[in-house]
Amino acid sequence: MKKGIHPESYRLVVFKDTSCDYSFLTRSTVETKDTIVWDDGNEYPLCKIEISDKSHPFFTGQQNLVDTAGRIEKFQKKYGNAQ
Repeated sequence: MKKGIHPESYRLVVFKDTSCDYSFLTRSTVETKDTIVWDDGNEYPLCKIEISDKSHPFFTGQQNLVDTAGRIEKFQKKYGNAQ
């Protein structure tokens, strides 16, 4: 491995799948503002994600509808009717 090209800020982070309320703890360098108390009683940074292996159709074998609260409306509000 080359020296000096890999991040040094690895730490334990909780990733939470908001579509199925599934969480897992792993090492990451992702920057977060939220924190959560994990099952072991320690507080860890929290990264919210919309899809994981517990909610993705490829891994579950079934279609799982995820409502992300009007993504088309949010896009149209942000960009309007570009012409």
